[in-house]
Order: sequence, then structure tokens, then C-alpha cells
Amino acid sequence: MTNGVRAVDHEYGEHDPILPAPVDPALDQAPIAQETRLAMYQLQEEIRQVEKELHRLFLEGLVQGTSHLYLGMEATATAFGTALRPDDYTFATYRGHGHTLARGVPMKGVFGEMLGRSSGILGGKGGSMHLTSVEHGMLGSYAIIGAHLTIANGAAWSAKYRGTDQVAVAFFGDGTTNIGAFHEALNFAVVYDLPVIFVCENNLYMEYTAIGDITAVPNPAADRAAAYGLERIIVDGNDADAVYLEASRAIEKARAGGGPSLIESLTYRHGGHSRADPGKYRPQEEIDAWMERDPIATYHQRLLRLGVDEGTLTGISTDVARRVEEAVEHAKASPRPSLEASHTNVYADGGARWRN
Repeated sequence: MTNGVRAVDHEYGEHDPILPAPVDPALDQAPIAQETRLAMYQLQEEIRQVEKELHRLFLEGLVQGTSHLYLGMEATATAFGTALRPDDYTFATYRGHGHTLARGVPMKGVFGEMLGRSSGILGGKGGSMHLTSVEHGMLGSYAIIGAHLTIANGAAWSAKYRGTDQVAVAFFGDGTTNIGAFHEALNFAVVYDLPVIFVCENNLYMEYTAIGDITAVPNPAADRAAAYGLERIIVDGNDADAVYLEASRAIEKARAGGGPSLIESLTYRHGGHSRADPGKYRPQEEIDAWMERDPIATYHQRLLRLGVDEGTLTGISTDVARRVEEAVEHAKASPRPSLEASHTNVYADGGARWRN
């Protein structure tokens, strides 16, 4: 520390490994129905297998541009997607494939969009970074860091104004905590007592830089909660049960008029920032430790301890693989958008008349 400010005394990309916490054995006895747990296991498998297939399709040149995979972070989206109601609202970043699937958007629509086909949920015009499905409460994946937090406030304010008990949830990365919109959104949500939940998916890295290198507090979201009168909440983001319990509590609080929450979910992406990033700036010891705390492997073992047989879990994984294959083939067989489609959905009324 120098004059109260932490000094970074290493070269870029060099730092001590940040290791995950051990699995909490008490979560085996968490009050979560086995049916819910099996549904969360299936959803994590769906997200994992879809992401792996998207990676393969990207390497084949079928996914244009870049893509930001959610591999290794499946537990957080799964838990919130399970805890939310169909009429609630989700806002995600460009790493939004998992959140889109967690809100019930069909695989065929996701693959169609990723491959730029007319069968996509946005007709093939949004692509990897902008997945949106209003009918499923997935109100967008946003490429502008932090911008969607303020929009989530708007959705929450709308629900409060209309007298519903809908809840808005905004997911964002650790780097967003150093963006002005993060602090503005938190302050606004507390002042107006909005039914919104802010979830920082802290995977330890921004684009290529460790969040700890440029942030004055160890936990970039939770350690700032008190500045806005919010509870400091940190959860094991690689354990679906831990996230589900915390998500359920925050959602119930928001529905009951208790106002916003800020949750920091500790997790780790398996790969680099995007498919263009090999992620070599991360210590190997750190990577190995987090791979051992893989959320699906962790959950698999818990279900076995709770009496679910291996055959049931294998059957879930096999069925997911079959549906993924069907969805990919459906997307490949779908036509690309027509030239005329580029003129649709540009403005709310389909044209520019509103400007006149």
C-alpha cells in the first residue's frame, strides 16, 4: 500500500493464482427439492453442451465474428433462470448465451441466431452478442459495458409503476464495477426502491486484465455495497445450489417491496475472454484449481451423494446431446435472412415515419 492505494509490483499478466473456495458440504442438505436439482443439472448440461458446440462451429467458420463463451460459469445463469418466474426480466452482457437458454429460449432459435440464419430468435440479424427474446423475458445481451444496468432499472420501475410483482435481474462482469453506470444504477435503484437484482459474475478477469490489479477492494461488487446501503453478499458462483438459495432470497425480497440487492457470484471462465483470446495471462495453478471446481462436476457428485443414480445423470446428458445435434442440423438447413429483412425491425413502427 502507498498512501492508502495498492501498488501493483509485477509485470502485466503476472500475479499469484487466485484459488476457489472448497465445496460447502452443508449444501447437500439445502432445502431444495430433488426435482428442482435435476432440472438445474439438466440446464447446466444444456448450457455446457451448447457452448461447446458453438465453439466447434466457430472453428469451422459457421459462427461469424467472435463469440464470448459461458463455459465454466453455468451455475449462476442456471440458478437464477430456475428461481425466476416466466414474466420476470433478465438483462445480460455479450456473454449471454447461457442466460438466454436459462430463460427457456429454444436451442434451435439460439443456434439459428448464432449461425446467422432466418430461424434465429432475431432472424439471424443479432448474432452472438445480442441475443434477445422478449417473450421469454430475456430483454437483451448488451455489448456496451454497464449500459444494461440502467435499462434494468427502467424495467423494474415499470413493474413497480404498474403494480405487478415482477423482478428485473441484471448480470454483469467484474470489470463493470469500475464503470460509472454501475454506481449510478445502484444509487438510483436504492433511492427509488426498485425490484431489481444486480448480479456481478466475478470470473476474476476483465478482458485480459485481472480485476484485482486495478481495483482498490478485494471484492469489486460486494465491498462497495455498503456505499449504497445494501447488504454485502458473496456466493459460490460455481455451485448451483448456493446461487439458487441466494437468488431465491433476493427475488422474494424484491417481490415483497424490499428493494434491490447486489450479489457477487464468484466463478471462472474456462477459456479466454473471447474466442480470439488464448487466455495465457492466467497462472496454470489457478486454471487447474478452478477446473477441479467445475460447476457441473461439483453438482454431479452432489446428486450422486443424494441418491440419484449414475444412469439417470447419463441419460440426461445423452438426451441433451441429441437435442443439441438436432438444433444444429436445423440451423444449418435454415436459409439466411433475405435482403429485404435488413429493412425490418429497425424502428418500432417498422419505418421512419415517427421522425416526421
